[in-house]
Amino acid sequence: MRKTTFLLPILVIAVIGILSSIFVVDEREKALVLQFGQIKSVKEEPGLSFKIPLIQEVVRYDDRILSLDTETIEVTPSDDRRLVVDAFARYRIADVVQFRQAVGVGGLRAAEDRLSSVLNAQIREVLGADQVTSDTILSEDRRDLMIRIRDQARLSARGLGLDVVDVRLKQTNLPAQNLEATFARMRAEREREAADEIARGNEAAQRVRALADRTVTETLSEAEREAQIIRGEADAERNRIFAEAFGADEEFFAFYRSLQAYENALSGNNSRMVMTPDSQFFEYFKNDNTFARRASGNGGSSAAPEASGSEAAPEQQGSAAPDEEPATAPDEQASAAPDLPAVSEAEDTTLPEGQ
Repeated sequence: MRKTTFLLPILVIAVIGILSSIFVVDEREKALVLQFGQIKSVKEEPGLSFKIPLIQEVVRYDDRILSLDTETIEVTPSDDRRLVVDAFARYRIADVVQFRQAVGVGGLRAAEDRLSSVLNAQIREVLGADQVTSDTILSEDRRDLMIRIRDQARLSARGLGLDVVDVRLKQTNLPAQNLEATFARMRAEREREAADEIARGNEAAQRVRALADRTVTETLSEAEREAQIIRGEADAERNRIFAEAFGADEEFFAFYRSLQAYENALSGNNSRMVMTPDSQFFEYFKNDNTFARRASGNGGSSAAPEASGSEAAPEQQGSAAPDEEPATAPDEQASAAPDLPAVSEAEDTTLPEGQ
């Protein structure tokens, strides 16, 4: 009985000691076996492991990829447009021994604080570098910038036993106090570019218009030259025909010139005339012997009857025209010449001589 009483506590202590010396390493974590704060072993493979009870302790660290959101910071690119940037990083514990030595008992909280400082420093360095403008940060080129931030942060994080897997910029905004000024500057720049484009367009339009005006002028000049040539040839042909007509029948040519004088005298506003009944203007309206008298008296002269009126007569004399109508010319002449009044009643008008 006494032996059983003595062995039972020993057995219980032995069971408790055995159970406390066994621990399980999960596949999602890594473990360090510490003895009085010193690292004795690293357990990276999942399964059962052993330690010395009461002397050694086990510290577990997550072996999965972890996420870290950085604080919002303000950066100034090379074009002096301040931007508010926040980012997040994906990282994992690559070396638990170095991680334990770097952060000590602080664990993940201390590691994330130090990693956040590293990321902010790299973000400022990369985004504030030369030839990196705000347009570059806001464009698709930001992917290359994030790769540069990740690579530089990875080098700095190796001292903490961490491996930076990825870095992403979440938001890139303008500061609230500079937003309106930045928009105004952007509008002014766009308006300047639009004014330059308009000026270049007007210059091109002026060149096109000048070329078109020169082409029009050259075309009109050429057409006018050809028209003058054709007009001169036509006048020459007309004069030739007139010369032939004059040589063939001088009296008919004189009659034709008289008809032209009648037409010119009565055209336009010259519709009222004051003249004596025996004026030469009515020579071809007097009797049938007009052609014979002109042929005998002028000897075949081609001068047309003068269309000039005599001295202006008073309206009383103009209204006292003879009752008799002048004799008509032969049938063929009467059909060609219009009926003219002997005396009109209007203002004094002197008609030019028939050509």
